[in-house]
Formats: sequence, C-alpha cells, structure tokens
Amino acid sequence: MVNLKTFQIETDLVPGPVEYAALFPEGYENSSTKYPLLLFLHGGGGDSKFLTQRTGPLIWDMWERKTAPEMVVITPSCQRSFYMDFKDGSQKWESFIMEELIPHLRKKFRVSDDYKTTFIGGVSMGGMGSLRMGLKYPEKFGGIISFEPGIEPALEWKDIKSEDRFYRDLPFMEERFGIPIDEDYWKTNNPASILIKNLEKIRDSGIKIYLEVGTEDMFGLYRGAEFLHRILFDNKIKHEYRLVYGADHVGNTFAERFNNGFSYLKRIIIPPDPDPQVITARKFFTGMKNRFRGK
Repeated sequence: MVNLKTFQIETDLVPGPVEYAALFPEGYENSSTKYPLLLFLHGGGGDSKFLTQRTGPLIWDMWERKTAPEMVVITPSCQRSFYMDFKDGSQKWESFIMEELIPHLRKKFRVSDDYKTTFIGGVSMGGMGSLRMGLKYPEKFGGIISFEPGIEPALEWKDIKSEDRFYRDLPFMEERFGIPIDEDYWKTNNPASILIKNLEKIRDSGIKIYLEVGTEDMFGLYRGAEFLHRILFDNKIKHEYRLVYGADHVGNTFAERFNNGFSYLKRIIIPPDPDPQVITARKFFTGMKNRFRGK
C-alpha cells in the first residue's frame, strides 16, 4: 500500500497555511534510517495532489522494482507561484521553501540534513522552480531533476519571442516581476542567467543536474531546455540531458520519463561499482593519447 500523507505548515511569507503531501518508503515508521529528502514540485495549476494522485504511485512502483532510491518525497501546494519571491514582496515562495519548509521537514521527519542527499525536482513550472533554486543555491542540494521546465531560451527579457510567451499573459508576469516588468528582476530569477552568474559556484559544488523535455512539447519548452543544456555543455558542467523523442507536455510518456530521472538519482546516491572493462579500456586509450602527444 502506497504510504502517502498530507500535512500543513503555517507561514507568514505566502498565503497560508500551506498544505504539502509526503510519500514515505515502506517501513519508514519502524525504521531508524535517515532517508534522503526530495522536494518534488508540481506544475502550474497543480497542488499537492500532484504527489498523492499522480506521481506518488509511480514512485512507489519504482521503489518496488528497485529502479529508484528510497527517500521521503514532499510536494507543497504552491499555487501558480513560479516558486519565486514576487517583486512587490507580497508573496515569498522561494524564501518559504528555503527558509521555512526545508528546516520544518528536517525537524518533523527522519530525513537527511546533508545537502548531498537533499534533492529538488519538478515538472513544468516545478521544473523551472527546481532549476532556479538548485542553481541559485547549489550548496544546498545534491542534485536537480527537472522535467520539461517552463523556461525561456533567453538571457534578457527583451529577447523572449512570442512563441515562448504566449501561454503567460502580461498581467500574470507583472504580478511576479513588477509593473512594468523589472527586467533586472526577471534576469535575477531566470535559470539560464543564474547559471551563467554562478558557473564557478555550481561547478565547485558538484551538484548533479538532470534535464529533460519532449520533442513534441506543446509549449515549445524544448527550446528553453536546449538553451540551458548548451550553456551547461559549453561550460563543461557535467549533467544528463534527454530530448525525449515523441513526448509531449502531458500524456502517457511520463512513467518511463520518471523512471529515467529517478534512476539518475539512484546513481547519485548509490554510485555503481567500478567497471573492470572500463578501467582496462581507459588505461589502453590513455596510453594511446600519450603516445600521440609524444609523451
């Protein structure tokens, strides 16, 4: 039986109280184990039912098949907030998550207080929020798993094309970024811009990054994901990127896509044993490279 529960946390930073769902591994109640913590953020228009009704059963199934690491998974109901602090200070969702929710979870549940086994991820708007917070605070998280993040392929507000803005009208964006849009504030909260600003910090932290999107995404989010991937690749920040052939923004592709993302977490938490074949091959080709260079 899937072990799912819902709770509330009081807060003055956002319209509260905030409900959140929690998924626990089998045997959690009778164990003394401190489990990894994953914040798994819902998409726009979603809430904690993202975990209780949609993703929780999929994660539980992966646990039963041993394809994903056991952890405590949390999904807070964060409205269509972008998981950010609004420019006017009326809602501070990023501050709520970083300063109140995570410390609360560590006190309430038996989860790790080590950043290396604290993860953040999400889908669509949640994919964007996980990238923003993970790249802004890489010393706070061991990894990011971002599915079809709702990000634009731009570093400046003025460079966003209509094809990447059509599903978010101006009043909606102004509520979050100021009236008129504060372009500097948008840039401060844009994952690609954060990545460039924090390159050395991100590289030094060793944070692991998983990024994916479907080739048929109805919002064209493959453009933003590819843009971010290129920045990561060109700056030699190791990550895993998947452009999932035939997948759209919704649909039945997600069971396999989640399995891929969560197996990435498993490789972080439980690294595979050294492969003798790889060790032998690397030794051979290192010698070949050295001879080619005249060493």
